[in-house]
Formats: sequence, structure tokens, C-alpha cells
Amino acid sequence: MTITIYHNPDCGTSRNVLAILEAAGYTPTVIEYIKVGWQRDQLLGLLAAAGLTPRTALRESKSPAKELGLLEPSVSDDALLEAMLEHPILVNRPIVVTDKGTKLCRPSEAVLDLIDKFPAGPFYKEDGELLIDAEGNRVA
Repeated sequence: MTITIYHNPDCGTSRNVLAILEAAGYTPTVIEYIKVGWQRDQLLGLLAAAGLTPRTALRESKSPAKELGLLEPSVSDDALLEAMLEHPILVNRPIVVTDKGTKLCRPSEAVLDLIDKFPAGPFYKEDGELLIDAEGNRVA
């Protein structure tokens, strides 16, 4: 299975998703989009594939969204997209692409819908929350 994760290593949810993928035996392509930025067509394609709009993909907390005036309902999707291209941190993460689809994986256990095999259990998230029990069953 081919997997790409648009990842921010400073984000706990993103780290959890990457840990889940690796513990399940996958070697995803990791794109640190904060460093490399976005291309317009790339971002539009990802959002469309995930069923998101720029508004629903906007990271509102721990980003400059408020300071940039992007939280106002009157801000257009085009303006949001332009801001996301200029400030990649504005895109919520992680976005994961697999053969099963594309998804914004928040909460991190959402990635389980996109993979064929789960990590061996028990498997815990960074915060200690049990995700996969000892029998290999999804808990969350």
C-alpha cells in the first residue's frame, strides 16, 4: 500500500498518526509541508480528495489565522487558499493519502480507516490513550 502523510513533527496528532502507520509496518512518504510549502494545484487536489474546503481545513488554533483575520465568515475560500499557500501552518494536519482514500486524520485514530492492517496491540497514543487492545482490536 502506498501512503503519503503531510506531516508536522511539532504536532502531537501528526506524530501519533505517523507512529500508527510505522507500527503497522508501513513506510509512508513523509512530507513536512511546513518546510516545503504547498503548490496551489496540490493543495486543491488534496482538499477535494478529502472532501474539505479551505474553510474546513483551516487550522484555527496555534496558527496565525486569527491575527490574519481569517476566522471571519466573510473571508472567501479563495482568500483562505491564498493565505494557506503563503502560511502553510494554516492547513490542519495531518492529511494522509492511501490507496483507500484521503483524509484529514484528526483525531489520529481516523488513520485506521485508511489502512489494511493495524499495529500489534496493545498500542497507545503519545498521551497514553489505548488505541489498539492486546487482541489487536480498535478501541477508539
